[in-house]
Amino acid sequence: MKKVFLATLLVVSLTTFAQEEKKIGSKRAEMEKMTPEQRGELRLKRVSAILNLNEKQQKEIAPILAEQQQKREKAIADFKAMKEKGTKPTAEERAVRAKQREDDQKAMTDKLQKILTPDQMKKWEDMKERNKERMMEKKAAMRKED
Repeated sequence: MKKVFLATLLVVSLTTFAQEEKKIGSKRAEMEKMTPEQRGELRLKRVSAILNLNEKQQKEIAPILAEQQQKREKAIADFKAMKEKGTKPTAEERAVRAKQREDDQKAMTDKLQKILTPDQMKKWEDMKERNKERMMEKKAAMRKED
């Protein structure tokens, strides 16, 4: 009787764990199904809620976020194309991309400083820092799995 009970408990717990894994991956799948415009609207809503943006600020920030989204999608497409070819960027190409990314971030920060209040800008920087930390944690976890 104990063996049957333990076997049932094991099956139930494994099934529950598998369902949890599906929930985690489903958010990413939902985001990938969205159009770029829908993802942009979702991001604008999220940023607006966090920074307490008024309508004027939302209208001014929307094109900035859309531009950033287009650059991100282009970079992802370029990366996927290189991966499909089986090539890797040279150290010089990586340096050029890093410099371009820094320049883009600086330009975006300058644009946002003209739109946001100092308090909102502080929240923006804090949000960026938290996201950066999360990304580093995910990368570290992925490296441990490999």
